[in-house]
Amino acid sequence: MTLYLIAALQAYLLGSIPWGFLAGQVQGIDLRTQGSGSTGATNALRILGKKWGYTVFALDALKGWLAVIVAFLVALKAYDAPQAAVINAGIVGAIFAMIGHIYPIWLQFQGGKGIATAAGIMIALFPPPVFAFGLFVWLTLFYTTRYVSVASLGAAVALPMGAATMWALGQGDTLRSSIAGIMCLLAIWRHKSNISRLLSGTEKRFEKKPRPAA
Repeated sequence: MTLYLIAALQAYLLGSIPWGFLAGQVQGIDLRTQGSGSTGATNALRILGKKWGYTVFALDALKGWLAVIVAFLVALKAYDAPQAAVINAGIVGAIFAMIGHIYPIWLQFQGGKGIATAAGIMIALFPPPVFAFGLFVWLTLFYTTRYVSVASLGAAVALPMGAATMWALGQGDTLRSSIAGIMCLLAIWRHKSNISRLLSGTEKRFEKKPRPAA
C-alpha cells in the first residue's frame, strides 16, 4: 500500500507541473484567460505559437512518461516488488499523472485535457504498437479534418482498442486494458465542450497561417 501511495503522490505532483501556464507566463500571457482557457499544448500552440506549443507538448508528454518510469523504479529499487506489483505501480502512476495534469493543485485544479500526457504514458506503460496506433489515428484524423479535438478524441478511443488488441495477442493484461479505458473516458470528459461545439458546427479548425507575400 505504501508503494502505491508513493507512486500516486509523485505522479500527481509531476502531472501537476503546468508547463503550458509557465510558458505563457514567460510570454506575459495567462493561457487560462485565452483561447479555450486550457493550459495544455493545443491552446499553447494556438496562443503562443509553434515553438512554445511543441515545447509544451514535449514537456507534458515527458512528465507522463516520467511518472510511470519513476513508479516502476520505486517498485523495483525500493521495494524489490514482483513484476505484477511493478506494473500495478506504473498503472497507479499513469492515472495520477493524468489527474494531476487535468486538475493541477497549483492552478486551482484548472489544467489541460491530458492528450500529450497520455502520449507519454502510452510510451512508458504499453507495448510500442499501442502508441504507434494512437499516433496513426491522431495524424490521420487531424490531417483529414483539421480538428485537433477530433484527432485527440480519436486517439483517446484508439488507446483502449490498441491495448485490448495487444492483450488478445498476449502482450498485455486485463488491468492495463481497463486503465486504458479509464484514460479514454477522462479525455472524452475533458473534451465535452469541444464535442458540443462539433455538434453545433462552431468548433474551430486548425488552419495554416498564410505566408506573408514576398
